[in-house]
Amino acid sequence: MRASVICVGRLSREYQAVWRHYEGLLRPYLTLEVFEAAEVPLSLGEEQVRAREGAALLSLLRKGAFTVVVDGRGTQHSSETWSVLLADKKVSGHSHFQFVLGGAAGLDERVLAAAHVTWSLSDLTFPHQMARCVVIEQLYRALRIERGEPYHH
Repeated sequence: MRASVICVGRLSREYQAVWRHYEGLLRPYLTLEVFEAAEVPLSLGEEQVRAREGAALLSLLRKGAFTVVVDGRGTQHSSETWSVLLADKKVSGHSHFQFVLGGAAGLDERVLAAAHVTWSLSDLTFPHQMARCVVIEQLYRALRIERGEPYHH
C-alpha cells in the first residue's frame, strides 16, 4: 500500500516529533510520501488564499490514487468504520491513497470536487498542522484494526 499526504505548509517543530513517530510506526505497513504546497498569506483574503492554495494542491494530486479530502464538511467516521472503508477500497483494487489537507483558510471547492471521499475529523476545528498529525495517526490505527492488531497504547 502507498499513501500520499498532500497538504499546505510545512510542519512546525512542535508537530514534527508527532509526525515522525507515526511515520515510523507506519513504515512496516505502507510507503508514505508527503507533498507540501506553499502557504499563501492570509492578508490576501481567504477566498484568494483558498484559490491559490487549491490550485497548488490540485497540481500535486496523483492520477489513479484514491483521493480523500479532509474537510469539516465531510463525513465523520469512527476509527473502526474508517478502517473498514479503507479496507474495502483496497479490496476494490486501490493500492494508492492520497490524503489532501488545506491550510488555515480551508479548501477551495475545486479540491473538494476532486475527492472520492470527503472526511471530517471532528465537529471541532483543528489547526491544519494538528489535523495532518491526526490523519497519519488514524491511518496507522485503521491499518492496525484491519489486521486485528492492538492499537491502543
